Amino acid sequence: MTTLPVPVAPAEVVVFQDHLASAAQYALAEKSDATRRAYASDWSDFAGWAAGLDQVVAPASAATVAAYLASLADRGLKASTIVRRAAAIGYMHRIAGHEPPTNAEAVKAVLRGIKRRLGVAVERKAPATARAIGAMLKKVPETLTGKRDRAVLLLGFAAALRRSEIVGLTVADLERTPDGLFVHIRRSKTDQEGEGHIVAIPRGGKLKPVEAVEDWIAAAGIKEGRVFDLTDRTVANIVKRYAEAAKLDPALFSGHSLRAGFVTSALEAGADLLKVMDVTRHREVKTLKAYDRRAKAFKNHAGKGFL
Repeated sequence: MTTLPVPVAPAEVVVFQDHLASAAQYALAEKSDATRRAYASDWSDFAGWAAGLDQVVAPASAATVAAYLASLADRGLKASTIVRRAAAIGYMHRIAGHEPPTNAEAVKAVLRGIKRRLGVAVERKAPATARAIGAMLKKVPETLTGKRDRAVLLLGFAAALRRSEIVGLTVADLERTPDGLFVHIRRSKTDQEGEGHIVAIPRGGKLKPVEAVEDWIAAAGIKEGRVFDLTDRTVANIVKRYAEAAKLDPALFSGHSLRAGFVTSALEAGADLLKVMDVTRHREVKTLKAYDRRAKAFKNHAGKGFL
């Protein structure tokens, strides 16, 4: 019996396909891991909805996308969630080489109507100010887990870190000096290309964040790798747990409360906006204005003299 030869793709074709696959991975790397996960979930929801109604998923028509977004609003989803779903649909079409249906005026009009009808106010969590952090720390037990939690709260607060930055820190990112600690942040939400930032944390005489971090690392025997073996969600739960223990409403707090708390505390103490930005790494002063208004809301209030 004669065996027929199996066609083999020319070497050039194989090499090109490898480069093409690599290009696809680089295209995906354009977005952060969190954004990619959110977009994948959003796209899956849209694809399931469209397929269930026998509509073409990709390339989707403007009418299909407009109807989908309207259905989300009718289900009671927040405007911010619906806007993100639209962004995910547009992104998935672009990387597939299709014209995004979200560019159509019909879809844009639906989104404008949804935002106007539902409102776009951001639900802000309470800042974990220095006072609140102090109250939380009184509830931290003197155990190994307690040392970890104390370090999480104080490092996140003192360096104004995002949850993803806290869980991403490694021992190599912490540079110890006699005056304090330099935290090397390799990549962040506003630094997707990995330019990097360095945030200084003084040793302090009240909350003593550097001491807390050093105690945790020594007690846990961490020599290399991640400082905290945690997830974003765990960080948020730690903040909520100690807020509740301190008789604060845990529903008002989140992982972002640590970062917001530093900003609010610094501005309340009269710190210069540019000095605050050195720590928070905000690119625009206007981003801090909302925190500044809150911090100084009752100072020189217009009604102070007669209310």
